[in-house]
Amino acid sequence: MKQILTLTFLFTITIGFSQELNQTVRGTIIDFDTKVPVYGAKVILVDSDPVKGAISDENGDFKLNDVGIGRVQLQITAMGYQDIFLPNILVESGKETVLNLAMLSDLQKVEEVKVSARKDKSEALNKMASVSAKTFSVEETNRYAGSLNDPARMVSGFAGVTGNPEGDNDIVVRGNSPRGILWRLDGIDIPNPNHFANNGATGGPISALNGAMLANSDFFSGAFAPEYGNALSGVFDVNLRKGNNEKREYSFSAGIIGIDGTLEGPFKEGYRGSYIANYRYSSIALLDRAGILDFDGIPIYQDGSFKLYLPTSNAGTFEVLGMGGMSRIDQTDEDDETGFIHSKYSFGANMGMVAVKHSYIASPKLYVKSYISASTSGNSGEGQWLKSDSSGLFTSERDNFRDHQWKAQSILNYKINPRHLVQSGVTYTHFIYDYFYEDDYDDEDGVMTRWLDSRGSADMLQSFASWKYRISNDLTLISGVHHTHFFLNQSTAVEPRLGLKWAANKRSSFSFGAGMHSRLEAISTYLRTELQSDGTYLAQNKDLDFSKSVHLVAGYSRNINENLYLKTEIYYQHLYSLPVHNDSNSYISLVNSSSGIPDYDLVNEGTGRNYGVELTVERFFNKGYYFLLTGSLYKSQFKALDGILRSTRFDAGYATNFLFGKEWTFGSAKNKTFGVNTKVTLIGGNRYTPVDLEASQAAGYTVYHTDQGFTAKGDPIFFTNIGLTYRVDKKRVTHAFKIDVRNATNNQARIREWYSSRTESIVYDTQLSMIPNLIYTLKF
Repeated sequence: MKQILTLTFLFTITIGFSQELNQTVRGTIIDFDTKVPVYGAKVILVDSDPVKGAISDENGDFKLNDVGIGRVQLQITAMGYQDIFLPNILVESGKETVLNLAMLSDLQKVEEVKVSARKDKSEALNKMASVSAKTFSVEETNRYAGSLNDPARMVSGFAGVTGNPEGDNDIVVRGNSPRGILWRLDGIDIPNPNHFANNGATGGPISALNGAMLANSDFFSGAFAPEYGNALSGVFDVNLRKGNNEKREYSFSAGIIGIDGTLEGPFKEGYRGSYIANYRYSSIALLDRAGILDFDGIPIYQDGSFKLYLPTSNAGTFEVLGMGGMSRIDQTDEDDETGFIHSKYSFGANMGMVAVKHSYIASPKLYVKSYISASTSGNSGEGQWLKSDSSGLFTSERDNFRDHQWKAQSILNYKINPRHLVQSGVTYTHFIYDYFYEDDYDDEDGVMTRWLDSRGSADMLQSFASWKYRISNDLTLISGVHHTHFFLNQSTAVEPRLGLKWAANKRSSFSFGAGMHSRLEAISTYLRTELQSDGTYLAQNKDLDFSKSVHLVAGYSRNINENLYLKTEIYYQHLYSLPVHNDSNSYISLVNSSSGIPDYDLVNEGTGRNYGVELTVERFFNKGYYFLLTGSLYKSQFKALDGILRSTRFDAGYATNFLFGKEWTFGSAKNKTFGVNTKVTLIGGNRYTPVDLEASQAAGYTVYHTDQGFTAKGDPIFFTNIGLTYRVDKKRVTHAFKIDVRNATNNQARIREWYSSRTESIVYDTQLSMIPNLIYTLKF
């Protein structure tokens, strides 16, 4: 295997070309507010000699042929719109560069003022967002060291965002539990899109979202726009890209994480519709099947996604999209010296969604977008434990959790005039659930006791209205309200939102956001049933209300020069109506939980607060290099029914990241690129409750000091990620190699502690050890 990889690498780096390599750069330009195509926009390839350009047609389409490979810059101008400047667009020989652009109306007269604006990637794609928003590209997801082409891992480099040091891609925003994250795909709320995910979680070890399928996307960390509901800490609004509608293209990728293929193309010549599809399978599982690997706990997973883009002449545009993933792992607790087996456990999880979207431009001022979707998610497990007489294993527990959701949404967008834009929408969700848990820990007789048994349905209605008022080109006010009603227990939340953004001058801007936000806990929290002495089941938490919060954010940003950007935000979040254990002596609150079904009687009497300051200094990719420096100082606290104000589990106190990347282009035709990327991170340790060793030894299992909830602090988390990339462009083909190493120094910070009954001592969990990943990608 080493010889094959070496020969392949040497072959690609020795390829030389004398001819010039070109590719097509094309795209579509629309009005951001109305989605109407922008006709007559001028697209200029900057620094081309002679000048190369194009003009958008009645569909907003433009095309630049024979653009040299490498990084290029585009200038887009149109009468009545603010100019766009797009720097450092990557052009590869193996794939056309297709851009989808939206232009914002210029409120001032074109003949009086000429506006020249760089495309600011610090701003969100959703223009109803004014603060705590960040847009990111697919290239950034692939470029950032240690991201493993996973957008959830990439955003951990943003200010105020941390991950899970044990390896899952949980997203902790400003000290909030990752349970508060809302995942969206193409504007549709979806289940947790990660493999091996537990019930109630929003993260997992491996993402089922493949970077080869993604378009530019948004991440929000507070004071969300009125459109977003059922989110408490953050919103991840991911978009699938459209397939190439003029030519068929393919890509293939093989790495340690997985082997996948993508195909895309037009349905027929002359039709603007397209398709794109991707499938991936676990590389480790394939090696295991081939007998090359032989170790316990082989992770087996597969996922796929697709998108069909179907425009019509008079009935609007239809899109059909979907994604899904399945994963499974079997683990054995075996003594390394004797080979004696103490236990076995099998765990499986899956998720999937499919949707039909429709958008219709009724007039130059009015458009309507709608969708219907169906999704499913679930996991199951079976454990076997050593019998008390050590005579063998018995089936000790079994569980199965299944959630299904049907959704329908319609949003109306009306542009009254260039200053005023209004939106309103409604979303209906129908939940179907089926859970059970049973075990035989008591007598080992093979007869299971079913402790949890619940099935049924529930419904939720959401609606929103928002108004964007562009007071001037430099001052924008956004206001609105979001409403949610949960029919299971008739809970209602009405949440006003307000945002303001002011560009004080060409370089500096101020922003402010405030709003109320709420989130429905995982449906299993409400429908969890407990076996009663009379054989019936009682749903203790059916009447729980929403978890709620108030967000306040103020920000300042400055473009130091055309490539260097600074941003700082200060925030305060008041959390209330938090589910806590209904016990006046208990410190238990769901604010400290990242997954699982709580087995307590809960009441909405908990409170909390998060506050802090964040700083971002970013040099956008230009002249072959970029860097990103982020830092945050914060405090996260909660109060349960014991009345004591404590640090939350996620109160790390500080987090800082430094990312740097450099590219070198060489070769006779400038067709080879070598890149180095690195990410250095230092995060204060999370909190945990210390173990009571004497009580644990007496009981034979872990017993905590319940009077010292979250008073212990883990070690600071330090890691360095390193990424090396090498890309070769040939005629109509691009080869790319990437080596991505997470935690290259193999730092092993202690995270938390638990009691081992086997050694009768305290054992520490540590941060994830070094993980290397090698990826080869072919585009043609």
